[in-house]
Amino acid sequence: MTLRLVSAVAGDRTGRRAAGAGWLLLLLLIRIWPAWADNADDPYSATVKVDATADNAADARTLARHDGQQRALIEVIEHLSGSTDQAKLPKLDDKAITAMVDSFEVANEKMSAVRYLADYTFHFRASKVRQLLRTAGIAVATIPAKPVIVVPVFQDGESALLWDDPNPWREAWAQLPAPPGPTRLSVPLGGLGDLSIIDAEQARSGDPQALTAIAQHNDGDEALVAVAAVQRDGDKLSGVAISLKRYRLGQLTNSQKTSISANPGEREADLMNRAVAAAAAAVEHGIPPSSDKPASLSAVVPISTLGDWVALQQRLAAVPAIRKVDLLSLSRQQAKIEIKYIGNPDQLKSSLAEANLGLNGGDPDWRISPSAVEGSH
Repeated sequence: MTLRLVSAVAGDRTGRRAAGAGWLLLLLLIRIWPAWADNADDPYSATVKVDATADNAADARTLARHDGQQRALIEVIEHLSGSTDQAKLPKLDDKAITAMVDSFEVANEKMSAVRYLADYTFHFRASKVRQLLRTAGIAVATIPAKPVIVVPVFQDGESALLWDDPNPWREAWAQLPAPPGPTRLSVPLGGLGDLSIIDAEQARSGDPQALTAIAQHNDGDEALVAVAAVQRDGDKLSGVAISLKRYRLGQLTNSQKTSISANPGEREADLMNRAVAAAAAAVEHGIPPSSDKPASLSAVVPISTLGDWVALQQRLAAVPAIRKVDLLSLSRQQAKIEIKYIGNPDQLKSSLAEANLGLNGGDPDWRISPSAVEGSH
């Protein structure tokens, strides 16, 4: 049965020049990740052939992409559910489906003045697909998923340990029973290969190459940097502050913080075990943001055309944490904006990552740009 999706392709025709600029922007935004070449390993990916005709090649490409992502989503859902009956699914327009796409790749492109053909590989956000299926009451078949590779950094004062012994935080993660949810968490053994790939400082700073390498070295695509900062009241252990940052192929996708207080007389090992259990639950189910206070920051956005700025405005408007965006200045090379949002910069960075936008730098020199572009350098 066909998935009940509503097409919303119609839009303004702005001429061949604007279409050409949009085409260049699209090429910049496409992520090409070699690690995803084999879609058999990723149940949330599908490759489809597209063929569309319109008034010009740019419009044909847009039609083809929208049709392709719709059919790819159908394939993913059928694969996950083991059924072709999609009658329970809600209606989704092109914008809603696009929000579910994590990235896509294009191959074998052919085009004329009015026709566009290609092979598209779409990688959908697993959390959004599962949420769609849960809302529709559709059961998901059990499919082995790649593990999330845990990088456990133990911080006690100025000392930060990863592979060093003793690391009670890493030991607690290694003893964690398999969680009941679909997320598989795996802790590296800490062999010579692991030691040569990443250290504590690279993990804390979010080094994209090191995080990608440690995940793939341990048969995963995602790395979870779990930092446990010990809290003390004098010489007495009072608790642990936990920072969780999840990366997919080196790109930050989620950031969470929580803390666990020590029980009277509790041993350090017992506290670490409780903290690991809380961290694993936070990864599986999510936790409330650590801050709901309003904040603001100024950032520079590199642009090439007015269309770049309009497209970025639309993406920023889709970020839940952002309350308002004020344009401070606009030139041919960049826009300077002020963002008013809820939370802290780490949480904003995580929210922007969900919209495929990267936040880099720091006060007062923040920079926002498509994460696919940032990740290609």
